[in-house]
Amino acid sequence: MSIPRIPSYDLPDASSFPSSKVNWAFHPERAVLLIHDVQDYFLEFYGPGSQLVRDLLQRIQGIRTSCKQQGIPVIYTAQPINQTPEDRGLLNDMWGPGIDNRQELQAIVTALAPDQDDIVLTKWRYSAFQRSSLQSMMQEMQRDQILICGIYGHIGCLMTAVDAFMRDIKPFVIGDAIADFSMDEHMMALRYVAGRCGRVIAARDLGWQA
Repeated sequence: MSIPRIPSYDLPDASSFPSSKVNWAFHPERAVLLIHDVQDYFLEFYGPGSQLVRDLLQRIQGIRTSCKQQGIPVIYTAQPINQTPEDRGLLNDMWGPGIDNRQELQAIVTALAPDQDDIVLTKWRYSAFQRSSLQSMMQEMQRDQILICGIYGHIGCLMTAVDAFMRDIKPFVIGDAIADFSMDEHMMALRYVAGRCGRVIAARDLGWQA
């Protein structure tokens, strides 16, 4: 019932990304960066010394730096500890109690610790928009594009992209800056975004250099 142990795999190269149905132009002055659920709890399932995790964090660090240089607000999601059955709802049936009372695993991973001017939203469901102020916050900022990176690709990252699309917010999923349960599920998420709800881009499009 819990998240399975996740074997490492190589993050996909941009050459393997599916072609996006839309060719939306990216406008930094209209965008926010969402760093999705990069908590110690979720990264722990990749096991110690995961090359996948090292590559992921390095790319997100570079993307975050580039976004800050362009004046793009940085927003994090993080699930809380000690969720009541009412708060957790059907997630209990699918994944168990989650972080539970393990406060030491609730934090955003140290390598991506939020800066003082970053925003951290409490995450209650797959989509970052559910039971949060994300949409109203973006409206106040007059921003209607969302860059999505983090974990897990085919769950929260994908559902956030779908939800954004249904709210007339353009989602840009950074295909080599998300991680998943497997390469198959990773690519499934990218195919769905590219064909149904958004645009798949690469970390290099946002200034990340290997």
